[in-house]
Amino acid sequence: MERSQSIAVLDVVALLADAPEYGLVRGQVGTVVEQLADDVLEVEFSDDSGKSYAEVALKGDLLLVLHHRPVKAA
Repeated sequence: MERSQSIAVLDVVALLADAPEYGLVRGQVGTVVEQLADDVLEVEFSDDSGKSYAEVALKGDLLLVLHHRPVKAA
């Protein structure tokens, strides 16, 4: 399943697995800022005050889109 097809620029996403090479752990939340390839997205991770601490290219299957309002199930 290609999860990234349903992920769009400006979506808020959570990391599904640790990415120690970037200093990131499962559950960290970021924002998609660019689609680099079919299944590769540039994600910016920021702290509570808005200061960016990582911007990395990640495969879509490592990300889960977060929803802040009700969404109809497929």
